[in-house]
Amino acid sequence: MLASQKQQIVDLFQAALAPIIAGTELQPNVVLERPRDPAHGDIACNIAMQLAKPLKKNPRELAQAIVAAVLANKGELIESADIAGPGFINLRVAAAAKQAVVKTVLAETAQFGKSNVGAGKKVMVEFVSANPTGPLHVGHGRQGALGDAMASLLAAQGYDVTREFYYNDAGVQIGNLALSVQARARGFKPGDAGWPESAYNGDYIADIAADFLQKKTVSASDGAPVAASGDVDDIESIRKFAVTYLRHEQDLDLLAFGVKFDNYYLESSLYTEGKVASAVDALVKAGKTYEQDGALWLRTTEYGDDKDRVMKKSDGTYTYFVPDVAYHITKWQRGYGKVINVQGSDHHGTIARVRAGLQAVDMGIPQGYPDYVLHKMVTVMKNGEEVKISKRAGSYVTVRDLIEWSAGDAVNEQGERDLTRGRDAVRFFLISRKADTEFTFDVDLALSQSDENPVYYVQYAHARICSVMAQWGGDETTLNNVDVSPLTSPREAALLAKLAEYPEMLQKALDELGPHQVAFYLRDLAGELHSYYNAERVLVDDVSIKMARLALMCATRQVLRNGLALIGVSAPARM
Repeated sequence: MLASQKQQIVDLFQAALAPIIAGTELQPNVVLERPRDPAHGDIACNIAMQLAKPLKKNPRELAQAIVAAVLANKGELIESADIAGPGFINLRVAAAAKQAVVKTVLAETAQFGKSNVGAGKKVMVEFVSANPTGPLHVGHGRQGALGDAMASLLAAQGYDVTREFYYNDAGVQIGNLALSVQARARGFKPGDAGWPESAYNGDYIADIAADFLQKKTVSASDGAPVAASGDVDDIESIRKFAVTYLRHEQDLDLLAFGVKFDNYYLESSLYTEGKVASAVDALVKAGKTYEQDGALWLRTTEYGDDKDRVMKKSDGTYTYFVPDVAYHITKWQRGYGKVINVQGSDHHGTIARVRAGLQAVDMGIPQGYPDYVLHKMVTVMKNGEEVKISKRAGSYVTVRDLIEWSAGDAVNEQGERDLTRGRDAVRFFLISRKADTEFTFDVDLALSQSDENPVYYVQYAHARICSVMAQWGGDETTLNNVDVSPLTSPREAALLAKLAEYPEMLQKALDELGPHQVAFYLRDLAGELHSYYNAERVLVDDVSIKMARLALMCATRQVLRNGLALIGVSAPARM
């Protein structure tokens, strides 16, 4: 049932209840649910049982009064109503109301499911935010898929969304990166006596060192080109070159993954622009800090943390959560009243500290700012075996590895290798589970062309419809005005009901920050389509039935397209 139709029924109940509760302070909340047993109808409501006690009435008699009033004004929306048990109200929706979703989808096309609930409110989704110390690994891929889908969900509901990537281009890890490249440039390699203990061991370090010695120039997506000096003693030149080199590599990973960002924010700018110092000063002035053992502490226990935290160590350096506080202050100052951070579950410990710091600066930032979506690790299986991941050894699975493996030997119409299939599989798979559950990515499954492969199963449903429409060969625009009343079979009813769920599913996925629900829905919709296709012929001789079924096919294809586009997956016409 469409949300607008559900609201009409809620309004009918509210109107029926108005004279019944007149003179009381009751404010009933009408909740419509789907009966567990379809034989009981399309909608169930227990409002009579809720109100019976405060109204001191028999629940079944109350239900009868409500039903009588609802049916008196039902129009063409409700077919019938009855009362079950002690006072459950069961409604059957008219066939025409169920069939209306077809014309709604065909009229709204790509807009179906969208709304203006957000009313242009500014929202930032920060995700991936990988340290520029190596290529993007599969964990970053999960963040990319989740964050991009989250941003699309927000945009679909009318929010003004900004996708932001935060680069941690300052701190110990960047220093280790520079030392690693310097050691490679001097001819050392992992295992040699002169190799730094904290160095990065991946082969990519040797590539950076070689390009540095050749005085090459590199550039990232949002910065000025950086030319290497070629001087192995110039550690600052090495640092700048290595960071920009890896940012460029990450740009290529994101391009292959189909993820685009509106803004990139550098941690280093928080220091150069004095934002970290300003945040610390604000916390000191607010009286939320104290000195002990030569260090500066923040009273995070006042905001629910289990113990106070060091902000500035005795050696004068800041702990890692301090720039995070400064960074989120900038988000607030830039007008983002709602911020969602998509990060790995290893960031769990920083949430209380960052939120405590934001509360302590007393800038009007609300409690619980920002929102966090934390994801658990991804295990990769290939050829029936787990692919071992060891970042220190440099042998971890990158996003591009996963895309290329999942593409198999697919080629495009020009005979070139086509990575679209791999990108689609990776993006669909990585949002197909709740973020807080561990996930096993099976490359063999991603390559399979079977019902067990969820992305293939969904895309094949779309391609199947395209094939039917091509066989028909008619003008699809004529389907907008087709009489859909012949759509009365049980399979058709199930498909119609699933189509109508799409807008409500999108809203629920957004409310729960759970884009995995889009993948679940698409799998279910594809299942209904395949079941219908296998049970009923579309191109039958009866013209009225054929045209109605073609309209249903066209609407189903549109909703599949809409859902796939939202999660960044293609909708191929042929498989």
